[in-house]
Amino acid sequence: MQTIQRTLPEKKHIALVAHDHRKDDLLSWTKQNREKLANHILYATGTTGHLLSKETGLEIIPMISGPMGGDQQIGALISECKIDALVFFWDPLNAVPHDPDVKALLRIASVWNIPMALNRASADFIFSSALIAQSTDIEIPDYQAYLNARKE
Repeated sequence: MQTIQRTLPEKKHIALVAHDHRKDDLLSWTKQNREKLANHILYATGTTGHLLSKETGLEIIPMISGPMGGDQQIGALISECKIDALVFFWDPLNAVPHDPDVKALLRIASVWNIPMALNRASADFIFSSALIAQSTDIEIPDYQAYLNARKE
């Protein structure tokens, strides 16, 4: 598939997601990075968003709970180029009933080439980069060219 450039703005739209066994870890990481996160627009799935907002005072745009469709809501925003980065503290050792939704979210974030942290170490790397606070270009699929080619 052909690609085009997309510019991620200085003030990024960041989705925060965590499985139940990783919520405390994401909360700790969010508290540690509160000042940086406050400069961005934050989204989160239901339970995670309520926890983070209550404990940090950060303004977070809530989705519904992940198992109820929140993961899919975040994925839809990614495919609409409305999410610029994903921080998903995923628990690969614990089976969840909405595992297909989780895999779909990870796949769509990869397809749309957004920065994605799946654990504390990768989140630290992304948030210690100067790129988190400045505009930067990424390559994304040229979906319009794909549709036009299908018409021919």
